[in-house]
Amino acid sequence: MSSRKNSSNASANRAAANRTAQAGDSAIRHGVRPLRISEVAGRVGISSSALRAWEILGLVTPQRTASRYRVYTEPDVRLLQRAVFLRRARGLNPAAIVHELKREGAVSAPAQMAALPGQRFRRLRVDRGLSLAQVARATGVSIGFLSALERGQMRASVATLRRIARFYRTNILSFFEAAEENPRVVRRAQRKILETTPGVRMELLAWGRTAMEPHLFRIKPGGGSGESYAHAGEEFLYVLRGQFEIWLGAKERHLLKTGDSLYFESSTPHRWRNPGRAVTSLLWINTPPTF
Repeated sequence: MSSRKNSSNASANRAAANRTAQAGDSAIRHGVRPLRISEVAGRVGISSSALRAWEILGLVTPQRTASRYRVYTEPDVRLLQRAVFLRRARGLNPAAIVHELKREGAVSAPAQMAALPGQRFRRLRVDRGLSLAQVARATGVSIGFLSALERGQMRASVATLRRIARFYRTNILSFFEAAEENPRVVRRAQRKILETTPGVRMELLAWGRTAMEPHLFRIKPGGGSGESYAHAGEEFLYVLRGQFEIWLGAKERHLLKTGDSLYFESSTPHRWRNPGRAVTSLLWINTPPTF
C-alpha cells in the first residue's frame, strides 16, 4: 500500500512539475517569471473571477500553457493595477476602463474600433418596448448575461449572438454597422471589425449591396463558436494559417490545416474551434449575406 501511495505521489509531483515547466516555457524565453492567476489576483487586489471577466473584455490577454493554464507577466500586472486605479479612483466601469486604456495607449486598439453587439441589442430591445426578462425567456439567455452584454461588460460566442440576432430578426452582419456603399477597394485600416469572445475576431472585407459576405477570421487557441448554429445559404472557407476543426451536423467532423478548404450548406448545423497552439487565420465567405 505504501509503495503504491509513494508511486502515486511521485506521479502527481511529476505532473505538477510538468505543468509548472510548461507554464514557464514562454515567459522564460522572454526572461520573465510567469505568474499564476491567483498570484496576480492577490497582487492587484481583485478576485480571479474579475480577472477572467476583464480578459473577456480584452483588457488583458494572458498566455496559455499547453495544459490551458493562464500565465501572466509583470507588464500584465502593471496594466491591471492601472485598471483597478481607474475603477476605484474614477469610478469607471470595465468597458470605460478598456476605452480609457486604449486612449492612453496602454492597450492596443485596432485601426477600426471593434463593433459592440450589445449596444445594438439594447437599441433593438428598447425600440420594441421589450424587457430583459422577455428577451431572456425567448432566447434562453439569462437576464444577467443579457444585461452585461448590453452594457459592454461581457462578450458572447458566435452561436449566442446568432440566437439573439435571430430573435430580433436580424443577423451578425448588421453588427458591423456597414450601411454605407461598399467601395471597390477596402484598405486594411477600413475593415469593419467584430470581436465576439476574446478568442474570435472577425474582419468584414466587403459590404453594401453584395451577393457574398467575406470575412477574415482570426481565432486564438481554444477559441470557437460555442454551440452549433445554422442559417440560410452556402459557405466556403480557406485556412490561411493554423488549424481549424469543424463539425457539420452530429457526426461529420473535419480537421483542416493550412491550405485546406471546405464548402458546405449553411443550413447544416455547424460549430467550430481552433484546436491548435497558434492563432488560426482563415478566409470565410457566406452567400447570400445571411450570417
